[in-house]
Amino acid sequence: MMERMGKSVRWILASLVLVLLFSGGGLLWIFFGANVFPGGGERVVFVSRGETFGAVADSLELKGIIRNRSLFIVVARMLGGSEKVKVGKYAFRSGISNAELFVILRSGKGNQLIQVTVPEGLRVRAQARIFARALGIDSSRYARLAFDPAHARSLGVDEPSLEGYLLPDTYDFFWEQDERDIVRRQVEAFQRFFTDSLRARCSDFGWNVHQAVTFASIVEGEAVLDEERAIISGVYHNRIRKGMRLEADPTIQYVLEDGPRRLTYADLKSDTPYNTYLHAGLPPGPVDNPGRASLIAALYPQGNGYLFFVANGRGGHWFSRTYGEHLHYVGIYKRGRRARAAHRGEQRSF
Repeated sequence: MMERMGKSVRWILASLVLVLLFSGGGLLWIFFGANVFPGGGERVVFVSRGETFGAVADSLELKGIIRNRSLFIVVARMLGGSEKVKVGKYAFRSGISNAELFVILRSGKGNQLIQVTVPEGLRVRAQARIFARALGIDSSRYARLAFDPAHARSLGVDEPSLEGYLLPDTYDFFWEQDERDIVRRQVEAFQRFFTDSLRARCSDFGWNVHQAVTFASIVEGEAVLDEERAIISGVYHNRIRKGMRLEADPTIQYVLEDGPRRLTYADLKSDTPYNTYLHAGLPPGPVDNPGRASLIAALYPQGNGYLFFVANGRGGHWFSRTYGEHLHYVGIYKRGRRARAAHRGEQRSF
């Protein structure tokens, strides 16, 4: 009898050990088993502000990064801190475990920088759209900050807005980075570039920094080819020196609600301080955000005798010293434009 009872106890103990081993093995597999997805490489997931952990788990499962949403949530609850998952862009490789993946999300250590290139010559709202697409930020908040005089002053720009001071460049930011950080970084990049020597150069033309940036924004708006920036700058400096109006199209484009587009004669007569066809001198402020090359060109113009220029239809311009010569090139440009329009019409007719 005692022998049979001993065997039963040993069998029960052995069964319990096996259950514990299998349970422990299963738990280990849930925590540390590899999430393998076909193709290898990396798969990216974005965690946004206000997103619930359940939604994050949905994204991970939808992308095939985790084997099972429910098991991943079990791991997260046992490790704790699922409500503290960090906003960001994360890239995960095949083979990562649930535990490792969750710890990365909770700590934010895997948050990747996103490279954003802002082209020269864009206005505030166009830059805002680029950052919104690339980083998921609130474009309207970015614009509000840029047009807030108090915020501009807090960044060392004592002007009504930051238009002109948001330096175009390639930046690295995190997903949904605070809009204040983005604006600040751009202004700081401008301030680092616009050194004391450039500020001193402004005085050679009787300008302050704001006037120099305004002038540079016009050059930026006109120039397509890098080699023409200093030439165009020279034209406008010549016109100012002779007391002529600038007659710069970008200044009118800036106030058009439906622009940019081809200007009409009515546009050239619009009563706005930005209309440099009607008003002499510089407009009240920058009409875009000029790049480094245009800022340099504004302060170091090419010495030339040109007073006029018109597009040549090939990305560049014809430059003229006299109004008669200018009208000659305008005629060539208009004939070329009509020919191109007719050619497009013929192509559409087929």
